[in-house]
Amino acid sequence: MDTVDIARWQFGITTVYHFLFVPLTIGLSALVAGLETAWLRTGKTHYLRAAKFWGKLFLINFAMGIVTGIVQEFQFGMNWSDYSRFVGDIFGAPLAIEGLLAFFVESTFLGLWIFGWDRLNARLHNACIWLVHIGTLLSAYFILAANSWMQHPVGYRIDHATGRARLTDFWAVLTNSTQLVSFPHTITAAFVTGGLFMAGVSAWHLARRRNIEVFRPSLKVALAVTAIASIGVAITGDVQGKVMTEQQPMKMAAAEALYETEQPASFSVFTLGTPDGHKEVFGIKVPRVLSFLATGTFDGEVKGINDVQAAEQARYGPGNYRPVVPVAYWNFRIMVGVGMLTALLSVAGLWLMRRGRLPSKPWMYRVGVLALSLPFIGNSAGWIFTENGRQPWSVFGVLKTSASVSPGVSATSMLISVVSLTALYGVLLVIEVGLMLRYAKAGPPTEEEVLPPPPSDDSDDDAERSLAFAY
Repeated sequence: MDTVDIARWQFGITTVYHFLFVPLTIGLSALVAGLETAWLRTGKTHYLRAAKFWGKLFLINFAMGIVTGIVQEFQFGMNWSDYSRFVGDIFGAPLAIEGLLAFFVESTFLGLWIFGWDRLNARLHNACIWLVHIGTLLSAYFILAANSWMQHPVGYRIDHATGRARLTDFWAVLTNSTQLVSFPHTITAAFVTGGLFMAGVSAWHLARRRNIEVFRPSLKVALAVTAIASIGVAITGDVQGKVMTEQQPMKMAAAEALYETEQPASFSVFTLGTPDGHKEVFGIKVPRVLSFLATGTFDGEVKGINDVQAAEQARYGPGNYRPVVPVAYWNFRIMVGVGMLTALLSVAGLWLMRRGRLPSKPWMYRVGVLALSLPFIGNSAGWIFTENGRQPWSVFGVLKTSASVSPGVSATSMLISVVSLTALYGVLLVIEVGLMLRYAKAGPPTEEEVLPPPPSDDSDDDAERSLAFAY
């Protein structure tokens, strides 16, 4: 392995690890805000208990996301200095706005929400957690804008005197066509993640018949959110696939292990190719489906890997423009398969809970608990597919990954940092899982714990605090 390979491994490991927390933060923040809103509108205490319980798990995940996300910023300067030098004027703008605006919104109002339970007006307190959720959406938007520019660079020019990319149209970067399909796809996947996480933990408690008054509504809300969001994932994913075919035909060809151009093109259920990624050996296919997914018509042409390779060599010069086809192919299938399975499970769960029922068989709850892992697998597979499928480019069609790595960092130094960060992240994973399990198993606070104490006859301050909380 050379320096570029090691740097890619490090960035891949830290990015996939960090992305475990991001979708859950986005999804859970909305669910917690919704539960607190339900308490305000209905006055039912079990919604308040649920909001405090899920809010505690949200805070643990949020904190871990911050810790792991900081490393991402440092890597651009440490391992990818040539990349940062080339695109810093463009790439840095949305990331700076994310840090200075969106993250400040999240952290400020999250602090008010944590410490304001018995100090703020109840409606104002509820507004704080909604603003936290809006902050997570803004953070996701600006970060995805930066990534979408790497997939489809717009709004820039090359300064030939310095050899750097210069920003010419920031609005074009924010409204990039890739960004406009990537953002809704990522956010709907985040709601699936939050929904199945809540469903899995609720199923664990309901299997033991604990706090049914809290976890049955939580489970029903979670399944409804997951079902709706799964439809959103499918729709946005379909649109994203068509945009991807137009902008990065090699990525779509690799996703289907389509070596030769076809019209109409068949969807691959299972394909085996040669180790060098140049030829198909065996495949099971469904006629015309890929044409529809890629072009919107059942007789559309889809370019194959070999033809795209030849076209890109003619355009960009000699080189291998194929990604690692098995990685793209199987991660694409994992992503799509998980999406279909989550939709099926959420609809089945809602059917079992109709008319006030609860699932009666123990295995049903075990399925619910196991389903908790599905969105994390699907999100990771989708992210790996997106980034691996762009290779060998760090900025598609503009800057190759091999030209982006820091020239002064040795392979030995990078290998040490990979091993160190992987070990550190392993420790953080143990801490995260341990804390989540501990507080998830503990269950929600009791009704007495969430309600304010009765006013004291000899303390006007206590009375004022109680009235403020009740309001």
